[in-house]
Amino acid sequence: MNRPRKALIAVAVSLGLLATASPPASATTITEPDQDAFYQPAPGYESKAPGTVLKKRSVTVTGLGIPLPVKAFQLQSRSTDAKNRPVTVISTVIVPLTPYLGQRPLLSYQPATDSLGDQCNPSYTLRTGLEKELPLLALGVAKGWAVVVTDYQGPRDAYGAGRMEGHAVLDGIRATLASPEAGLTPTTKVGIWGYSGGGLATGWAAELQPSYAPELNLVGVASGGTPADLAAAGRQMDGGPFSGLFLAAAIGVTREYPELLTIFNAQGKQLITAMDDLCVTEEALYTFQSVKQYSDSPDPLAEPIAQQVLTTNKMGANAPKAPVYLYHSKFDELIPWAVGKSLNDTWCAKGTKVTMYTDYASEHNVLAVTGAPAAITYLSARFAGLKAPTTC
Repeated sequence: MNRPRKALIAVAVSLGLLATASPPASATTITEPDQDAFYQPAPGYESKAPGTVLKKRSVTVTGLGIPLPVKAFQLQSRSTDAKNRPVTVISTVIVPLTPYLGQRPLLSYQPATDSLGDQCNPSYTLRTGLEKELPLLALGVAKGWAVVVTDYQGPRDAYGAGRMEGHAVLDGIRATLASPEAGLTPTTKVGIWGYSGGGLATGWAAELQPSYAPELNLVGVASGGTPADLAAAGRQMDGGPFSGLFLAAAIGVTREYPELLTIFNAQGKQLITAMDDLCVTEEALYTFQSVKQYSDSPDPLAEPIAQQVLTTNKMGANAPKAPVYLYHSKFDELIPWAVGKSLNDTWCAKGTKVTMYTDYASEHNVLAVTGAPAAITYLSARFAGLKAPTTC
């Protein structure tokens, strides 16, 4: 068996183990975010520039209860929410102990958090050993890259609110580059990568970067199963086996756009309370339910206020300057392949160098694993300074 196949199998096995493992003993000794003073916004953060480091602490990153042999620390930085108001976000920075030949690049990795509770965020799961995507981000660490993982849903756990997520990713990068402990510089080459919910944050960061954080040396983007159109993804999942993810996203978006709450009926308000702090595995229990059950509107997504918010949070209004690798399963049962193709066409038309790969041998969850080696290879080439390809 060749080495790449062995590595891929190891990643798949690790993902399965992390998804089903019982909480390690260390999880019981780590304070949850809502009780941890580190997460409380630093006084005066509102007046600081986006990306400003407000707090810092050393941490231990673990997988299955085993500490990783890396330098790790966490940052609180000032960021901006979906409506351009100041907020704070938490980032976890992981730096390999081995020397790097030349300037070490930085990978911003966005796991598919897809959750409504702060205990589901990577700043907590990376410390407790429960981060299901640790094997994927570890591929970057194994390359010798520094890696930053930001709680991109923001302080209100606004799952699905793309503009909040994009801002948080970019400010996590800014804060990392400004921290001497990372050993990086303002000109460090940066790559961003995420799949599914992580692809939502990645795509928005790529699209917002030219206007929000133009100083960053963003050289490559890898985004898979990208939910570029929340309405299309919602209609695909509504009433089916993955309806819980859609309902949770609908609730998450209201945390940045509370005007959407007018669409929910009394049963919908009860749902919001019931799902208040669920993680993705718990949301999955809400199967075969329709958003129509929780609204008096015959088509909640067609309501004018919903259309306004959905349009604001649809990717494609602007285009990334950095080259992009998009990968999507033709048979994706959560995010229609047509959504990824439309994003590809839109960004191409606006001048972005996009390479799109369509996979015919997978579905949504499988491609998260099988698509990882190509994503890493693409970013490696960008860090090496090779000319970006395009399928536009």
